[in-house]
Amino acid sequence: MHLHRNILSLAVAAGVLSLASCNKGGDFAKTKSGIEYKVFKNEGKSYSPREVSAEGDATYKSRVGKILALDVEYRTAKDSILFNSRKQQMGIPMRIELQEVKVKGGLEEAIALLQPGDSAVFRFNVDTIFAKSFRQPVPPFMKKAGNTMTMLVKAQKVQSRDEAMADQQAAMVKQQQTMMAHAAEQSKKDDAILQDYVKKNNLNVQKDTSGVYYMVTSPGSGPKPKTGQTVSVKYKGMLLDGKVFDSSEKAPNNGKPIDFAIGVGQVIPGWDRAIPLLSKGSKATILIPSPLAYGQRGAGTDIPADAPLRFDVELVDVK
Repeated sequence: MHLHRNILSLAVAAGVLSLASCNKGGDFAKTKSGIEYKVFKNEGKSYSPREVSAEGDATYKSRVGKILALDVEYRTAKDSILFNSRKQQMGIPMRIELQEVKVKGGLEEAIALLQPGDSAVFRFNVDTIFAKSFRQPVPPFMKKAGNTMTMLVKAQKVQSRDEAMADQQAAMVKQQQTMMAHAAEQSKKDDAILQDYVKKNNLNVQKDTSGVYYMVTSPGSGPKPKTGQTVSVKYKGMLLDGKVFDSSEKAPNNGKPIDFAIGVGQVIPGWDRAIPLLSKGSKATILIPSPLAYGQRGAGTDIPADAPLRFDVELVDVK
């Protein structure tokens, strides 16, 4: 459901890579467990194929217990991108603890084939990988796309736990500073866009101090919700071009309102600011600048980065 801040992705971990060219050339080798793979070693400005034993990399034992920084991307059999860690994590690499490989044919064994600096393409049977690594049934859309799933990996470096934690913290501080600067600049741009949208659509809006615009289209007579209270809301979310990206009319709600607590981060910040402005029973239009919606990341394929949004809502209940 798009309103929740932590949108669950299909995969456990993943990221954007520049490995499309690697995927096109050469034949896949194959482990005894059935994983198809191509591994490439870093030679400065280029990559060349690196031979890996079908039984695994003999040097992996020296890395067990350490932390691997990596970028990952998952694709369907039709080459549609499922998840991209560099995009999702705003350039910060993922970090995983390397462990003794206990399950053959899954992600653990694939990662164990890599040395620091390697890039690789792995191709899995979807039934096998979902059973062994994700421990869930294969989603229908994956089966429809084909019988395989591809994972592209860039193994950056192996570190001790202390080194990895220090790097992670430094990267997050830098990312936060960059995001805050971008949000401040984007808020100005979005405000101009929203003011233009208000004029073109002849909306009689009010503006909250946060930058959210709202217009009550049907007043309610009940109380306004306070921080911590649970509310029930019906909604339709749109881009400013009118494209609907989510609605409580769609499954799984099927016309029923969604429930969430005000002010505790269960929904996007713009909702936490806007819904308390409404009385129980009200219907309203809310315009939210992108930093108070999904910001630079966007959301899935429906909401682009830096997209201001419109929501038509009804505050059904305050509990």
